[in-house]
Amino acid sequence: MNWVFSVLLAVHIIVALVIIGLVLMQHGKGADMGAAFGSGASGSLFGATGSANFLSRATGILAAVFFLTSLGLAYIGSSKPKTTGSVMQETVQSHPVSPPVPAGSGAPAAPQGAASKAQEVPK
Repeated sequence: MNWVFSVLLAVHIIVALVIIGLVLMQHGKGADMGAAFGSGASGSLFGATGSANFLSRATGILAAVFFLTSLGLAYIGSSKPKTTGSVMQETVQSHPVSPPVPAGSGAPAAPQGAASKAQEVPK
């Protein structure tokens, strides 16, 4: 299971970097006006509108892959058993609970720790 997490994390990071690159390569909506006045977009590698379609489709596909790897990493991360806990939780759970005081005694019972300490004192 550890190697699945490593592979999924590597794919997740690579896809994130490629998405960043694709978004930076795309033209904004204002760039279309410049193409209308002969900025030379028709001589590009993908044609006049081919680059916009290719880049937007690639970005959409990679966004879906990024989403799926995010869900996979979240599932793997939440299914791992906790090996360590809080120090306070261990302290609270390790102390025994004192027995309840009988209803008819009238006097509060001494804690068990105090009675055992009294017996340990030398006479």
